[in-house]
Amino acid sequence: MSGTIEVKPAPPAPVVKQAVASTRIRRPSRWTEARRSFRRHWQLYLLIIIPLAYFVIFKYIPISNAVIAFKNYSPIKGPWGSDWVGFKNFELFFQNPVFWTLVKNTFLLAAYTVLASFPIPIILAVALNEIRQGFFKKTVQLVTYAPYFISTVVVVSMTILVLSPRIGFVDDAIGLFGIPSIDFLGDPNYFRHIYVWSDVWQTTGYSAVIYLAALAGIDPALHESAKIDGASRIRRIMHVDLPGIMPTAVIILVLGVGNIMSIGFEKAFLLQNPLNLAQSEIIATYVYKTGLLNADFSMATAVGLFNSVINLFLLLGVNFAAKRITGNGLWS
Repeated sequence: MSGTIEVKPAPPAPVVKQAVASTRIRRPSRWTEARRSFRRHWQLYLLIIIPLAYFVIFKYIPISNAVIAFKNYSPIKGPWGSDWVGFKNFELFFQNPVFWTLVKNTFLLAAYTVLASFPIPIILAVALNEIRQGFFKKTVQLVTYAPYFISTVVVVSMTILVLSPRIGFVDDAIGLFGIPSIDFLGDPNYFRHIYVWSDVWQTTGYSAVIYLAALAGIDPALHESAKIDGASRIRRIMHVDLPGIMPTAVIILVLGVGNIMSIGFEKAFLLQNPLNLAQSEIIATYVYKTGLLNADFSMATAVGLFNSVINLFLLLGVNFAAKRITGNGLWS
């Protein structure tokens, strides 16, 4: 007897849902991390309180009073109660006949200072780094570093005495060669040279210390490898020392160009006289005369704000260019 056996499929197995417990890791909040960091490194935080307070009190808080550049400032009404005039002070400054003279004098003087004071400390630092005689090296460092501690007033006084047409030894020295007396301080064409090279003499030793510290951080194995490959001293300087201090040099150059319109007021004002005003009148001295002597605080603030904005754009532009060319800058 034949028959078919019908096999029924087995029912599907029930789906077992397993509850997966998701463990979520909670990261500590920023305030928690800050408290932990403060408890762990409270000595370091204590050290930065005074510098931070200095910048807040003397740099950031006064920024709020820059609003008087857009107002007709009255000492009675105060910075916030004075009448609003918008960009009138800036327009008056741009229309002033001395505007382009001030900008030209400031830019040329600052650019001359940067170009002259940038390579000389590098040359001095590399030369000192190659000296092996300790006494001579320390003597040169002392002689070049000491002028940095001389105040600007004393430096200007020394410069005036040295270059005086009546009692200065420079005038006596050139007189030995039959050259007639020259009034260096009264001739506008000599003002920039006197300013720049007196500044180079005063700051070269200090700047060289920064580069010496950078040279000390170069791995000695690089020099040993270069010696094994037969590289001369000049080759080692060109291919080991200079690339090693390049990041430091770029940062110093960017900072120097960023302050190119903020050339020092003290030395320019002290070396200034009615005969050399054609080149010695810069934005800093103009702000002093306009704000303090003429009591036009709104105009002086407007000129100073204009100068700061130009510095900001120069800093950003040079930092961008340095980042693209060398890969080094003030920030990433």
